[in-house]
Amino acid sequence: MDNRNTTVSTVAERARAGQPMGVGIVGLGASPDSWAETAHLPALRAVPGYELRGVSASSHQSARVAAERHGVPFAFASAADLAAHDAIDLVVISVRVPLHAAAISSVLDSGKIVFSEWPLAVDTAEAEALTAQAAALNTPTAVGLQARFNPPVAYLRDLIADGYVGEVLSSTLIGSGGYWGPENR
Repeated sequence: MDNRNTTVSTVAERARAGQPMGVGIVGLGASPDSWAETAHLPALRAVPGYELRGVSASSHQSARVAAERHGVPFAFASAADLAAHDAIDLVVISVRVPLHAAAISSVLDSGKIVFSEWPLAVDTAEAEALTAQAAALNTPTAVGLQARFNPPVAYLRDLIADGYVGEVLSSTLIGSGGYWGPENR
């Protein structure tokens, strides 16, 4: 049995035994305003069955600061180092999109499960290459698109589906997101 199938079956056995899945986050750094800290960290802590065990960031020092601040036992210099650790079962990729391919590829090579933020890659060719690599290695993967699960967005979708607003002929969405650029504090 190759490493990837062993990893998946080991995770499944531990889950059946009530043991949490060991999670590592690539991109949880020293800065308190990262997407990993504002979105992934609270979600992982709120959902049973997951335990944050490792972080990697733009530098080993940044990862150590993040690990200390969040009470995470392991800090790594790279996504590959994080994925190679036995305590990690699932790796969350939460870095800028241009850095996704390198991080995801190194995690796929480890056989660990990958959860990548959307978008998966900078372009179709890069996304297809990552998809082919995951398929060739038989490595479980997921790409998250958080907005579709946002309660107001889901409610709006239900209203439209139920015909509450009539036939939608066009729409405009104006959004605002935190941490997209410099801000005065």
